[in-house]
Amino acid sequence: MKCVSSLGLLLVALIPMSTLGSDSLVTFKGGIGVDPISNVVVSTTTPPVVTATPNAVRGISPAGQIWVIANLKADVGVDGHIHVKGRGLLLAGGNGIGTAPAVNVFATLFCGPAASATASTTTAAGVPLDADGDFVIDDVLSPVPANPCVTPVLLIRNAGGTHGWFAAGIPE
Repeated sequence: MKCVSSLGLLLVALIPMSTLGSDSLVTFKGGIGVDPISNVVVSTTTPPVVTATPNAVRGISPAGQIWVIANLKADVGVDGHIHVKGRGLLLAGGNGIGTAPAVNVFATLFCGPAASATASTTTAAGVPLDADGDFVIDDVLSPVPANPCVTPVLLIRNAGGTHGWFAAGIPE
């Protein structure tokens, strides 16, 4: 009897935690910094006309300058709790290149196809970037995201002024 119960405990210990159920809705590992221009078209007219298209994502305008992010990890629970850890969110152009301006950031999660995605956001006041461009967001999304969250897009946004986006998470 003791051998059977020990075997049962061993089997339970070997079952992967993911098969026991998870409260994780979506995770992100890695990030992409914003390039504010998605494409440029130069006409063949004289004089040529240059048209630049802003790099808007899900209707959110980009920040006005290029940004990079060294690392981003995020986990969103089915209850809407979100934990984001970002490292090295820095300007990648202009006179402030390589620095983190004194700004606050917040997160927006989009679920669904681009044309009909629903948005859930953290507190718009956001959290400050430190001098190295690091930040931690530990908050609850409102409204609670759809479950399942199909075609998830996570944007890290500017809490001041225009609310443009600085970086995007890479779904895991």
